[in-house]
Amino acid sequence: MLGLQRETSSMYKRTSSRDYSPMIDVEDSSGLLENDVDNEMETTNPSWKCSLPHVLVATISSFLFGYHLGVVNEPLESISSDLGFSGDTLAEGLVVSVCLGGAFLGSLFSGGVADGFGRRRAFQICALPMILGAFVSGVSNSLAVMLLGRFLVGTGMGLGPPVAALYVTEVSPAFVRGTYGSFIQIATCLGLMAALFIGIPVHNITGWWRVCFWLSTIPAALLALGMFLCAESPQWLFKQGKIAEAEAEFERLLGGSHVKTAMAELYKLDLDKTDEPDVVSLSELLYGRHSRVVFIGSTLFALQQLSGINAVFYFSSTVFKSAGVPSDLGNIFVGVSNLLGSVIAMVLMDKVGRKLLLLWSFIGMAAAMALQVGATSSYLPHFSALCLSVGGTLVFVLTFALGAGPVPGLLLPEIFPSRIRAKAMAFCMSVHWVTIVNSLILSSLRFRS
Repeated sequence: MLGLQRETSSMYKRTSSRDYSPMIDVEDSSGLLENDVDNEMETTNPSWKCSLPHVLVATISSFLFGYHLGVVNEPLESISSDLGFSGDTLAEGLVVSVCLGGAFLGSLFSGGVADGFGRRRAFQICALPMILGAFVSGVSNSLAVMLLGRFLVGTGMGLGPPVAALYVTEVSPAFVRGTYGSFIQIATCLGLMAALFIGIPVHNITGWWRVCFWLSTIPAALLALGMFLCAESPQWLFKQGKIAEAEAEFERLLGGSHVKTAMAELYKLDLDKTDEPDVVSLSELLYGRHSRVVFIGSTLFALQQLSGINAVFYFSSTVFKSAGVPSDLGNIFVGVSNLLGSVIAMVLMDKVGRKLLLLWSFIGMAAAMALQVGATSSYLPHFSALCLSVGGTLVFVLTFALGAGPVPGLLLPEIFPSRIRAKAMAFCMSVHWVTIVNSLILSSLRFRS
């Protein structure tokens, strides 16, 4: 029994950067000269430059994810006024939450789409409802049409993040996988900041909120078109039996000298799972041999959202305004804190490891909450309470971006076996969306004037 547990746990060890060092086949090496063997063993990691363009195109989906998270933050008052539901907190809540409902639905199908059509096609499929939904939202003249547009955008938001996490993990060399994985969080931050900056003129220019939606169709179209030029996941091609194509994509991503090693690793993994069926069922994820790691992944995403980070992103304008801080300035501070934390995480991810970043991130978030609680004390002067409240919010965002934000989406594709990776990520991301309770938060916030 102990041996079985050791065998199972060993499946989830993260690949080290040394895994790309070439492995010499004993039978094939008998004819090699000694100096050739020495040169082969001294080969270093593959160049990170080969895979970087593919990763950057994939992170456009994360940029769109962040943009649509924040696009209604500043314009919500103007939207409600123009569409005739000003002051109706239920309707305002629906404008926010229907997008999240669509994201939940999209995440449920993301695993099947990624496995059935491939990673590149999955990106293109997620871009289509984002383009259509943004256009519908921009031309809407009633609450019903706005909700339809937001729901369509949400389905694309649900499809994109799991596929992005899968793709970046599968096309990145192991020694920079953490850094590349942090690009997802940085792109999300840039999307949030772009939404906040673009929304600034909404109070001065009539109908500007429509432009905020329409502008998002540009990066969505770039994602759909850019994927025609990007490499397909070699792991997915190998699973489909397209061996020659997998080798060609490895050559594009890693360089020709690393193809043999990468393919040997795929063959080894394939031999290890010969006794397992190809179809992954929900019952296997919940009760099978991988149920423990799926539970850990779902819990990480649930804790990520239950921290309340989306309340900050959606309603920072309202909260800062109630504290007497101009909403534009507050939104800029939130965006900069988020971006700064993400950049620090990118630098540290492959140096200190995922677990340590995650641990210190949650500790920092707890400390930030303590500052905000202290700000409610009646013994503090107004200015001191204001500094604690605003400072606690910014520290919360900064520490979230250090670990709780980027680590779950990066860690889980690394620890899931390739056979269940897409379906398991889809399941964990559906938990991610279920735990977002922003419609309830919005109903309880009465700060809007």
